[in-house]
Amino acid sequence: MQHQYIDRTIDYDGSQLKALYSYVNHRIHGDSIVSFSGLCDVTLEHMVDAEDFVESAKIKSDKMLHFIVEIFSHNLMTAVTLQRLLVSHAHQILAEKGHRFERDGDDLYLNKKKLSVSIASCSAVSAMIHLGINIENAGTPVPTCALSDLGIVPKEFALELMQRFCSEYKSIVGATQKVRPLDY
Repeated sequence: MQHQYIDRTIDYDGSQLKALYSYVNHRIHGDSIVSFSGLCDVTLEHMVDAEDFVESAKIKSDKMLHFIVEIFSHNLMTAVTLQRLLVSHAHQILAEKGHRFERDGDDLYLNKKKLSVSIASCSAVSAMIHLGINIENAGTPVPTCALSDLGIVPKEFALELMQRFCSEYKSIVGATQKVRPLDY
């Protein structure tokens, strides 16, 4: 799995969660995770979460750290499992920095203030994950906390999270390639 931090502002509206995003936009081929910062304003047209769509929920932030994961030849269960793993690694990094967040599924909270948004889904060729973490609190429709509140540098956080996630993913893939099948 490859990873890359994109060192320019990219606004996220949900349309980026599409097959081959990293390859077409950043020339990263195969299983990957990319990160960038920018505005978040997911339109209903690009809303993947049916619960949020039905509720016409607002998913917005003036400045967010975005992660897009794409893995090939996997199903939705694998995507959601990897999504939870990604969020768990983010939770662990925050804990190591002395911040006591609560993780509820794929969301992180500090004193009932939301830090993150996330979704996992599948295209015809790949499973995809978006994780967004507030860099600032401005422009959010719900009470939030942000990396700026914690004194965390977004790019450093992104690089550490991507490195841990890639390492774990490679370890998982390796574990699947050394096991003999069960005989029945």
